[in-house]
Amino acid sequence: MSARNVAVLLTAAVAVYLVLLAGRAVALLRTGDATAVLLGIGVLVLPLFGVWMVVTTWRSGVRIQRLARRLEAEGGLPDVSGLPRRPSGRVDRAAADAWFDERRAEVEQDPADWRRWYRLAYAYDVAGDRRRARETMRRAVELEAAEPRP
Repeated sequence: MSARNVAVLLTAAVAVYLVLLAGRAVALLRTGDATAVLLGIGVLVLPLFGVWMVVTTWRSGVRIQRLARRLEAEGGLPDVSGLPRRPSGRVDRAAADAWFDERRAEVEQDPADWRRWYRLAYAYDVAGDRRRARETMRRAVELEAAEPRP
């Protein structure tokens, strides 16, 4: 099953959960009891927050996928297939760190190039630093969006 199909399936499951949660909130609001109404308002915030999270996650994924397609068309997608791997399948830590240092040096040479930021984000991910990978990918998306269109 592709990553996109899994994402759609999980989004559908979250949507069902949010609808059920909103239904509980409405039921609490209809009771008229002050405590239940306050609890219903609190519970109603959760589905709203959940919808916001799902929408922003999908928007981010679509933007990152667009960048990946552009890089693939240009032949610039990062390739770690030649790096040594541990028995678990993850890239060897020393090799990941060395590959990361090369990507960081690329960004330092041209910090305005979103392609280099994309590859650096990928390097963070390979090195296991997901938080910085997301931050760096956001930077790549911002730079690409600000790039003049032909």
